[in-house]
Amino acid sequence: MIKLEIKNHHDTYTVNPSKIIALGLNYRDHIAESRSVKVRGFDPVEPEEPIIFAKTPNCLIAPGEPIVIPSFIDEYGFEDPRVDHEAELAFIIGTKCKNVPEDGAMEVIYGFTCMNDVSQRNIQTGDRSGWFRGKSFDTFGPIGPVIVLKDEIGDPQNLSIQCRLNGKTVQSSNTKMMIFDIRTTVAFVSKNFTLYPGDIITTGTPSGVSKIAHGDVVEVEIENIGILSNPVVEEGKIR
Repeated sequence: MIKLEIKNHHDTYTVNPSKIIALGLNYRDHIAESRSVKVRGFDPVEPEEPIIFAKTPNCLIAPGEPIVIPSFIDEYGFEDPRVDHEAELAFIIGTKCKNVPEDGAMEVIYGFTCMNDVSQRNIQTGDRSGWFRGKSFDTFGPIGPVIVLKDEIGDPQNLSIQCRLNGKTVQSSNTKMMIFDIRTTVAFVSKNFTLYPGDIITTGTPSGVSKIAHGDVVEVEIENIGILSNPVVEEGKIR
């Protein structure tokens, strides 16, 4: 379990979700780069409802912990093996809920944080069952560096979001560019699944996703939250 500081409070929060629900293709500019990402299910058509998939809790790691690229991926002999960063705004559910109306969405949210939806693209593309496995390897869900309570985040639909790879800005956008906003997302997800305190919903990534490799450092920065930084290592190698 991961403990994160609650920003502006002398307290910590234990991250221990029953489930992690992630949105795909939720920024228009990320849809536009679908051809370069080359993932099955990516196309230039804007979705009519949120595209959701699961990440498993084993993927979660704290700020500063390494993103580990599994060594078994080499066994597949991919011509161009690719693991990508994806900077995202995530929020944590604060109360058990089902069928939440859009105008009640903020009431069920505990707080907000940064997340990196790390993705193994070859497996994400090749698995007939979908994106689940390529998104859920151990360490493929860095989260933090803090939790910002919902009443202290400001407007979560107007926050700058960036990702830096080895100090170079590779993603730069604003949460106002989401196709499906937070209220719509809570209503849609809770219509499908009962949500429990601690569950995490992560809201998609803007354009600029790119390959990460051994020795890299990835930073996700979101306005009013802070910087989530993690090194990258290949399993079995010393950084």
